[in-house]
Amino acid sequence: MKARATVRLKFPSGKKLETILRSLEPEVNSPTSARSQASLAKEGSFLILKIEAKDTVALRAALNAYLRWMNSILNVFKTLEGEEGKESSASKSQS
Repeated sequence: MKARATVRLKFPSGKKLETILRSLEPEVNSPTSARSQASLAKEGSFLILKIEAKDTVALRAALNAYLRWMNSILNVFKTLEGEEGKESSASKSQS
């Protein structure tokens, strides 16, 4: 492998960090491309994403994919948190 990247992302919530780790585990364990390999680890409140690729094009593609997947998961959390807030205020107004 010729190109490498390590990304450290800090998460304020251990629950979100664990969810992202479990969600991306299948991608790490069964890579879709022979041009790159990825690994995920947890270090305290940090998620460590390491990618090794045959070239910079493959590295960029893999990084973009993992970062997009993480962003999508975080967007789901935001949506769910927004829904919980709406339900909470709706139940308060009905009381």
